[in-house]
Amino acid sequence: QVQLVETGGGLVQAGGSLRLSCAASARTFSRYAMGWFRQAPGKEREFVAAFHRNGVGTYYGDAVKGRFTISRDNVKNTVYLQMNSLKPEDTAVYYCAARDGSGWSNPTNYKYWGQGTQVTVSS
Repeated sequence: QVQLVETGGGLVQAGGSLRLSCAASARTFSRYAMGWFRQAPGKEREFVAAFHRNGVGTYYGDAVKGRFTISRDNVKNTVYLQMNSLKPEDTAVYYCAARDGSGWSNPTNYKYWGQGTQVTVSS
């Protein structure tokens, strides 16, 4: 069974930073490409960042480009999302997800999801 566990959410002031972590099993980490999405109340799930299937290339949503960075630790089987210069509009539940194909920005291409972690940015 694939398990993805996100941690690191919380409350931060605008302009601040947070780092989210997503821990996975070794088998999951080597087999699937990982990504991050977010969902604010009343809105659709939005693509944030993802790795290419090769585990090296990265992609970012337009709203977070230049502020967020996705990275990984292959020893710890963990994916990170470093979020800088946070804005109130970044407030959402953030989800880690795993896919086994292409289409990094479409949530329907992701097979497994974590439980989500709340990020709240105050103005």
